[in-house]
Amino acid sequence: MILYFHDLLYPRKACAAAAYLEAPVTLEWVDVGHDRHKSPEFLALNPNGLLPVLVDGEHVIWESNAILCYLAGRTRPDFWPTDSRHVELIRWLSWDAAAFSNYAGALYFELYVRRRFDLGLPDEGAVAEARQRFDGCAAVLDAHLSGRDWVVGEAPTAADFALGASLPYAEAIGLPIADHAEIGKWYERLSGLRGWRDPFAVP
Repeated sequence: MILYFHDLLYPRKACAAAAYLEAPVTLEWVDVGHDRHKSPEFLALNPNGLLPVLVDGEHVIWESNAILCYLAGRTRPDFWPTDSRHVELIRWLSWDAAAFSNYAGALYFELYVRRRFDLGLPDEGAVAEARQRFDGCAAVLDAHLSGRDWVVGEAPTAADFALGASLPYAEAIGLPIADHAEIGKWYERLSGLRGWRDPFAVP
């Protein structure tokens, strides 16, 4: 399997999962700074021109959560449970995409991507709104994590990797998580998992 990536927010999620699951992947770095993700060759893999993309023979999977699902099927199905936990997994993944990581992603773009790729000054209005909305979402997740080690069930799943994807950038983009103690403890547990701290070192 080949996992096309750049060291950015959503590829980090897929690479971290691949490392944690010890999936047999080869990482292929795509130079987004020179628009290699917009080349005809790459658009043939993902017409959206976005990373990550996983290629396994004839199977081409884009969207990071879909990649988590596929890697679980190839390695450890419990990472994407299909028993009674399945509805809870889908609920948290949906909420993450619509709310938690949506607002974190807005902050990431304005305060990290713009600076890194020289895309101009951040939109301060967008930053303020995203930070306020993220803080509200963080309160929801913090309450859910009270008395729990992981988001769904008794072990790490794709929900943890999806919801935790923005937290390595918390200081750089000013994510307001300092007042959410349960998120802090949960993130410490995530940080202890294989591959989480250095996901781009998958052999």
